[in-house]
Amino acid sequence: MSAVDFESFVRDLARISGEAILPFFRSSIGVENKAGKGAFDPVTEGDRAGEAAMRRMIRQTFPAHGIIGEEHGTENADAEHVWVLDPIDGTRAFIAGIPLWGTLIGLARHGRPVFGMMHQPFIREKFWGDGAAARYEGPAGERALRTRACESLSAATIMTTSPKLFDAETIGRYQAVEAACRTYRYGADCYAYCMLAAGHVDLVVEAGLKPYDILALVPIIEGAGGIVTTWDGGPAAGGGRIVAAGDRRVHAEALKLLNG
Repeated sequence: MSAVDFESFVRDLARISGEAILPFFRSSIGVENKAGKGAFDPVTEGDRAGEAAMRRMIRQTFPAHGIIGEEHGTENADAEHVWVLDPIDGTRAFIAGIPLWGTLIGLARHGRPVFGMMHQPFIREKFWGDGAAARYEGPAGERALRTRACESLSAATIMTTSPKLFDAETIGRYQAVEAACRTYRYGADCYAYCMLAAGHVDLVVEAGLKPYDILALVPIIEGAGGIVTTWDGGPAAGGGRIVAAGDRRVHAEALKLLNG
């Protein structure tokens, strides 16, 4: 499959998932709690519809490929190529009517991320990358993505989805990094990583991520010149405790505090 054909296919995946999801945004949607009593892990009909639409298209076009999705499970995970899908990353924002959510479309080959796209159909923005380069397309046009230079945490803007998502073991370590930064912002889910790739923020620190929360974002961040790893410096594609930075100096400082 040529590069042009592949790009066209991924754009079609983004389009059909957006068409399936948007009718549920800012509407009277039904929300289900996947976590059960005592916790809240929401899923909507938009999540399920978006992922189902992408799965159908992948099966039809690449029947030998595997699929890992948040809502509909795993198929053929041992395949050479595996698609990793999160139809709505940021479901809490989605059900609140806030457009800080996105559809994550990732592709791994032999377990290594080789392509990722974040699509926000309501705002009509796309961020995508292959690890070597990354690009943005939206209402303001199209451009290359590049992270910005930042010499230290004291000059950095840090983002995380919410401090409440850290557990008792990790919250103190995160707070130490946040305290060392110039300023902070919360609540952006996958958008935080895209803002890092676009050069608007410097650091994202999170914990408890699943592969479908992060794999698609790895080629975007790395393609824009950034670095994303686990807190112990390992590969990020498997999820867990994640730290992403636009500048390796900030990443190194953050790792010292997270492991100190």
